[in-house]
Amino acid sequence: MSPPIGTTHWPYPRWIAHRGAGKLAPENTLAAFRLGAAHGYRMFECDVKLSADGLPFLLHDATLERTSNGRGSAGGLPWSALSQLDAGSWHSRSHAGEPLPTLQAIAQYCLRNGHQLNIEIKPTPGTEGKTGEVVARSAAQLWQAATVPPLLSSFQPASLEAARTAAPQLPRALLLDTLPPDWLQQAQALDCVAVVCNHALWDAATLAQARGAGLRCLAYTVNDEWAAQRLLDLGIDGIITDRVDLFAPG
Repeated sequence: MSPPIGTTHWPYPRWIAHRGAGKLAPENTLAAFRLGAAHGYRMFECDVKLSADGLPFLLHDATLERTSNGRGSAGGLPWSALSQLDAGSWHSRSHAGEPLPTLQAIAQYCLRNGHQLNIEIKPTPGTEGKTGEVVARSAAQLWQAATVPPLLSSFQPASLEAARTAAPQLPRALLLDTLPPDWLQQAQALDCVAVVCNHALWDAATLAQARGAGLRCLAYTVNDEWAAQRLLDLGIDGIITDRVDLFAPG
């Protein structure tokens, strides 16, 4: 049995490709994952929500317009309709016809290639608990034979709480774009192993606070060399970036 993931055991690489390959390919698609891997990345971040009939799939926005030829609420359509959408033409002609992937498809790709995954639970508003429950249960099943599980993260405490109930064995991380006074207490109350912050929020003091609470520290979305170097000098545990073409992930 592998040791628990946390302060003393951290099996994830430091460099993480944002939404597969940042902006070089249509985000949250299998094409993006393949391109990120071609640049040497071995860990990826993606956003997962539920279709109207409860199937976990990859998409960042609550609505479909920005990254597909669909319209309206992404969570309002069944998978039979979502699976027919073009999620690549918005990015470039070379990706025309790229489909929205299911979590299962991404899991199979990662597992077969030895890649790690950070799943951001991205619920359609009003489905925070249900999305956390279903995504966590699905991830636990898909990675049940894996040595390294996916890292589940979310800005929504209700999603992380539901994920903990559904699959307590999977590691969780609290996402933050500000640091409220009780940020450490929130992460600890959810039994998180890590905090993922906007990169500007990390400094020596906040890093020491998190480490003192037994938490790993990750940063998003780091696209400039000066910002990456500042975080590396601080000893950050994970850097999520769009610039898979700029940063070598070794």
